[in-house]
Amino acid sequence: MNGLRRATRVLWWLTKLLAFNLCGWSVAYFAIWLLFESFGNRPSEYVRFLIANSLAFVLIFGGLMLFGFLNRHRRLEPFELMMDAMKRIAKGDFSVNVTVGKKGGPFGAIAESFNRMAEELKQMEEMRQEFISNVSHEIQSPLTSIRGFARALQHDGLSREERLRYLGIIETECMRLSKLSENLLKLASLESDRHPFEPRRYRLDKQLRSVILACEPQWADKGIDMDVELQEAYVVADEDLMSQVWTNLINNSIKFTPGGGTVAVRLERVGPEWVVQISDTGIGMAEDELARIFQRFYKADKSRNREIGGSGLGLAIVKKIVDMHKGSIRVRSRPGEGSTFSVSLPVAPE
Repeated sequence: MNGLRRATRVLWWLTKLLAFNLCGWSVAYFAIWLLFESFGNRPSEYVRFLIANSLAFVLIFGGLMLFGFLNRHRRLEPFELMMDAMKRIAKGDFSVNVTVGKKGGPFGAIAESFNRMAEELKQMEEMRQEFISNVSHEIQSPLTSIRGFARALQHDGLSREERLRYLGIIETECMRLSKLSENLLKLASLESDRHPFEPRRYRLDKQLRSVILACEPQWADKGIDMDVELQEAYVVADEDLMSQVWTNLINNSIKFTPGGGTVAVRLERVGPEWVVQISDTGIGMAEDELARIFQRFYKADKSRNREIGGSGLGLAIVKKIVDMHKGSIRVRSRPGEGSTFSVSLPVAPE
């Protein structure tokens, strides 16, 4: 269809050019004929042919020049619009929208691509602004707490117990800032595509069992029942990165599960994939929260997260690591009924 339209356009321009040439030659011929008739002098056919050709050339060339001059602004208008839009984007204004020529024409296609680029840059700028705002908020909160308790420690009337309590809070907030900084650097490294990635074949079930045992102080302290069922499984993955995935997901399940609850870890094969399911009987999440759960700094329950801790970066890191391994992660949850995270990884070849 595009080829037919282009051929039709070329044929139309050739027809107009031919008509223009015929008009030029006709005007030149009759002008020369009238000129010689008025003087009563008829030179040879050869001389009349040369004079008519020369005059036709002057008329056609002059007409084309005049046509080009009259349409100069029209031809330059698309370029002027594009240059103006580029200057606005260079100054940080991504709300530009360029409409140039017909939708199917060359300038129309360029304008469409340009508008798409401006829209994507606008979205990236909004994400950057939101990221900066979230980082500032996460940093400001512990700094305010540290400043307040450091000022309180300057009073002489505090008891030893109060001083130790204030110092403990300051230490906790410092650890929170350190964890935030560590997660930010880790996420930036993962998204830069320069993070070390060393996949190898290893036993996934052994790794999960080791992570569960490493988390024993947390689930034992809350009296949580760990229900574990693991098949022997081999995967090809970066063992250190995947260890961060399981540690984060299991710690989250323990964190948001009340004392006496249950955290279940299942590993089974489903077709060409190993599926790890980590379920809990915790607070759960609403349906509208599930679509945003893997966004940076998003906290499904902000009031509880402030008490429990966390910066909202853990699941963003998990999602990035799983994507690097060509896997997938899904979550099912209902308020008050707990959550289930399912991570799928390709089965390692024999």
